[in-house]
Amino acid sequence: MDAKSKIVKPWDKQGLSDHVSAAPTPAGPRPSREEAEAAVRVLIAYAGDDAKREGVLDTPKRVVDAYEELFQGYRECPAEALDRTFSETSGYDDFVLVKDITFNSHCEHHMMPFFGKAHVAYKPTERVVGLSKLARLVDVYAKRLQTQENMTAQIATALEEVLKPKGVAVMIEAEHTCMSLRGVTKPGSMTLTTHFSGTFRDDPNELVRFMSLVREK
Repeated sequence: MDAKSKIVKPWDKQGLSDHVSAAPTPAGPRPSREEAEAAVRVLIAYAGDDAKREGVLDTPKRVVDAYEELFQGYRECPAEALDRTFSETSGYDDFVLVKDITFNSHCEHHMMPFFGKAHVAYKPTERVVGLSKLARLVDVYAKRLQTQENMTAQIATALEEVLKPKGVAVMIEAEHTCMSLRGVTKPGSMTLTTHFSGTFRDDPNELVRFMSLVREK
């Protein structure tokens, strides 16, 4: 679908939710790099270490570098992740599923990682999207402070509004380190969230097929 299709249709910006149509608008001026590194030094001291110790002297720089990568979703537009669509489908009328999309995100409550796999399916109408774009969409939303429930709904909404398919199914399975490494300390516990719309919600057979294919090894 990615290489052989020739007709490319741009996505329609009309009627898209704010979180789909653009990257988030900053609440205020972004702190400078120097301010961010100073904040990391404060946290090192708060933890009980010496921010001037040789082993952690360059840690503030490394943390800020990591933040640029881990939270790059704040500078990316979900709709643009789905911008290349193809109308040559040769009459394809079944759903498209990309499963086991690995991701890493951060819980907005404790700023600790949660990670796992996303399974994303949609039933096309007149156009399909490049398969890698589904994985890209997952990453755009994952690389922000998140809750798993919100991330699941956001991915589904973006697919519904941009592709306007007959149905969307999103399932996310993740382990939250704010639960496995602190608090109740239950490593290995998995959280599962889902969002189904259109044919996946209305037709039990479609839902069963989706679940069976996701679980199939």
